[in-house]
Amino acid sequence: MLIGHIREIVRYPVKSFHGESVNKTNVMNYGLYGDRSHAYLDKSRPGKYLTITQFPEMVRYKAEFRGEEDLNKFPPVRITAPDGKQVPWDDGQLIKEIEEHSFAEITPVQYRPIHVPEGAIEEENILVVTDASLKKMKELWGKEKLDFQRFRPNLVLSLVKDEPFMEDQWFEKTMKIGNVELKVKRHCERCMIITVDPESGERDPSLHKKVISERNNHFGVYAAVLKTGEIAAGDKVYLFE
Repeated sequence: MLIGHIREIVRYPVKSFHGESVNKTNVMNYGLYGDRSHAYLDKSRPGKYLTITQFPEMVRYKAEFRGEEDLNKFPPVRITAPDGKQVPWDDGQLIKEIEEHSFAEITPVQYRPIHVPEGAIEEENILVVTDASLKKMKELWGKEKLDFQRFRPNLVLSLVKDEPFMEDQWFEKTMKIGNVELKVKRHCERCMIITVDPESGERDPSLHKKVISERNNHFGVYAAVLKTGEIAAGDKVYLFE
């Protein structure tokens, strides 16, 4: 059954930094190519990463790959800081700046194109949201604007049928996009990250409260990769039992 098409593809080269929208990408066993492949370990919390939860301003640093996707090594990752300065993701001054503002001591860590551990993503491989649900949540929240980047999805789907939260009915079904196959697994349970404006870094707890009261703290669904391949914005999305 045709359910819609891909409106946006978003990956996050650096965990908790602002993501980049791409026209096409490879879907790997772990999710979108390079998604959360670079991160900063928080030395005060062994095995843990510095994230928006500890330092909301991270969302204002924009990360992007500068080059073609390569399965042997990642292209360079460029960061655009809130002041417009552009530097490599492991630049010494950038790390010092983040440490000073976050009051944390961090170590950059980079994984491989063929394997990004689930620990860096923390949940399933891919997070999916729909345009209908975003529109309805904006209406429920009652604000003029609701940036989809607050929810940090990998795929934003434009649905054939304008039915909010129809994704609640997709669990254990297979989503097919070209040659790629995903298994829709479960709800995404939201945390304080959605309270952070992805442009200003300012927090507004009212959105999280609304998601809790109206949606039992669920927004978006997680999917696991069954079959890898390439996807592109505009690709049709099908759902099968």
